[in-house]
Amino acid sequence: MFRKVYGLTVSRYLPRVADRELAAKLQVTGAVLVEGPKACGKTATASQIAATRFEMDRNSTARGSVELNPEYLFDNPTPILFDEWQVVPELWNAVRRAVDDSDRGRGLYVLTGSATPHDDVNRHSGAGRIGVLPMRPMSLFESGHSTGQVSLGALLDGQTQPGRDNGLTLPDLMQRVVIGGWPDLLEATEADARGWIEGYLRQIIEVDVPSFVGRRDPRTLERVLASLGRFVAHSPSTRAIAADVGGDRGPVAATTIYNHLDALERLRLLDNSSAWQPHMRSRSRLRVTPTRYFVDPSIGTAALNVGSQDLLRDLEAAGFHFEALVIRDLRIYAQALGGRIETWRDEAGNEVDAIITLRDGRWAAAEIKMGQQHVDTAAANLIKFADRVDQTRQGAPAALIVITGAGAAGRRRDGVHVTPITALAP
Repeated sequence: MFRKVYGLTVSRYLPRVADRELAAKLQVTGAVLVEGPKACGKTATASQIAATRFEMDRNSTARGSVELNPEYLFDNPTPILFDEWQVVPELWNAVRRAVDDSDRGRGLYVLTGSATPHDDVNRHSGAGRIGVLPMRPMSLFESGHSTGQVSLGALLDGQTQPGRDNGLTLPDLMQRVVIGGWPDLLEATEADARGWIEGYLRQIIEVDVPSFVGRRDPRTLERVLASLGRFVAHSPSTRAIAADVGGDRGPVAATTIYNHLDALERLRLLDNSSAWQPHMRSRSRLRVTPTRYFVDPSIGTAALNVGSQDLLRDLEAAGFHFEALVIRDLRIYAQALGGRIETWRDEAGNEVDAIITLRDGRWAAAEIKMGQQHVDTAAANLIKFADRVDQTRQGAPAALIVITGAGAAGRRRDGVHVTPITALAP
């Protein structure tokens, strides 16, 4: 399939980590909701497995049939894909009923959505019938910018994973931050990508937020996006964001910040890390404020109107945006393993960038360092942190990992794994 994107021709479907997740969920549930931000590849992924496809945002006949003639929709070869289902919120219950009425029961329908509707459809009614698969823009492994020689799953299984980066330099990595993981931008230059993302955010602010979330002040939303760009990989309070958004005019109301953050959440643009709350030997208080990230690092740089050269001139800021890229990839890989990503911080200022927790209770800690010169410090910090965790109650870490921008992968003498992000895979 060929499609035109800002003068570029994108002609192939690259396999996604979510492909297997979707197939597995369809084997056990009647329907699967694939949700994520616009243009992250939900439709293309779902289309690989669908036998019938309805574009609910473009097909007026399909929209009208939800109530008037549901047979037009459901009397088709399955799996049936309902793309952008949130345009017709009533479709949720129609799919639920169709699953209940089917004598087959599994693998019947796929819904894709990039926004939660105004009334936030009660998804509890879909429990046991409609599974949910979060999807994000492409990881470096999916886009071909990681060798994939180091498996996160194997690291968590205790295996040593030797490997090496794929040759991307620091300027190359900064370009991957700015271009992001959007499938439409696989072959784009940085200049074209920045234009695409600028238009993407303008569409979000001017069209999608009013259509699916409710009216918000566009100028305030722009300032909130920029503030979150400045706070990427930090844990600001709502009060701090309000002060930053207000600037010289003074902080805006907290309710205004909550409303605008809610809009971005509903459109799947935010992907914050919750605070990990382990059993600790130390009595120091743990921070519970989430660490702020966008679903793709390119949103943060676009909101700040900075490019790769700007990042290279400010390596401290570049480090935070690099962390955002790594966290995006870790979320994709951990999700495929049935895990989640959180962060750990205490009131004394100690922190660990990512805690990976699997369903079976195994956990690992990762520090993210753009440069090789910080690996020793990061490894020592991980070992110190692991010693502070009450392992009699929490269990020992399955792995301690330092993720870098480049270099070789392997296990150090102290037991800490080191891997460049450009070698990592699920």
